[in-house]
Amino acid sequence: MLGILRNLLDDNAKEIKRLSKKVETINSLEDYIRKLPDDALASKTAEFKQQLDNGTELEELLPEAFAVVREAAWRVLGMRHFDVQLMGGVILHQGRIAEMKTGEGKTLVATLPAYLNALTGKGVHIITVNDYLARRDADWMGQIYRFLGLKVGLIVHGLDFAERKEAYAADIIYGTNNEFGFDYLRDNMALRPEQMVQRNLYYAIINEVDSILIDEARTPLIISGQADKPTQTYYAVAKIIPRLKGDEDYTIDEKARVATLTEKGIGRVEKMLGVENLYDDENTELSHHVNNALRAHTLMKRDRDYVVKDGEVIIVDEFTGRLMFGRRYSEGLHQAIEAKEGVKIERESQTLA
Repeated sequence: MLGILRNLLDDNAKEIKRLSKKVETINSLEDYIRKLPDDALASKTAEFKQQLDNGTELEELLPEAFAVVREAAWRVLGMRHFDVQLMGGVILHQGRIAEMKTGEGKTLVATLPAYLNALTGKGVHIITVNDYLARRDADWMGQIYRFLGLKVGLIVHGLDFAERKEAYAADIIYGTNNEFGFDYLRDNMALRPEQMVQRNLYYAIINEVDSILIDEARTPLIISGQADKPTQTYYAVAKIIPRLKGDEDYTIDEKARVATLTEKGIGRVEKMLGVENLYDDENTELSHHVNNALRAHTLMKRDRDYVVKDGEVIIVDEFTGRLMFGRRYSEGLHQAIEAKEGVKIERESQTLA
């Protein structure tokens, strides 16, 4: 055990040593960069792009590009990247995860690899968890990029096609994982290239990576369209589920989010619906309605999982508590909740992307 721990510490020490050499190189350029007037500092962007066109690798540009961003941040925001932030920037550029504590300046760290990779002209996505942070960082950190001659885009809820297309054409694009994800799905449904808003994906920085790639990844992004199915059955089934008794007619597994009819419950449902066997092939759709209605009544809680507002069932994001306008549960569950709440049932959706 001690050997494993020692190896981990040795590897960490070696990594810090390698990164420290990079930081020393960046710091050695500080005096030269500091003496540049604003226009000369801003013109470094065009100079870097020309070097890339001539075959220079991004890795070779990293020290001077980082030094330029640090100086621009100081002049525009009065903020100077510390050595540990330079190390974090190198790690992010290499496509690895940099863990930093609250207050250590993750937002400022991201400007370093974002600027460097934006020099390619292929677009850099900076992905965060909500519209507020995306808008704040685009306005705040965007001052650095604009000073250096780069364009900044912002992808938030409510943009039309033209606005999204223009934002994605920018050098650095801020937005939320949901917005980027849904735009990707919509682009995959497009019939012609001109109907797409995103460019080819190149480089992204993810803020709160554990939340976005682990926690929120449990909720799939789905684009659906209306299926032509009648809604009367939802209301009919919704009336019989409240007459069932917990434990006796059905069991609930809260952890697995599953509600299951018991043998007795199946018999009672069959009697109330007037069918001989709920699970006959001819009753497949009916049994699906029953299962959704049971789940809607026993597992989906009003003001926790959803709210009813202006006669509409709106999903509540389980991670942020925000209302998810326009999002609907799939496979008929949303309609079962609407029947339970006695509001107008929108036609069932089918998954398109």
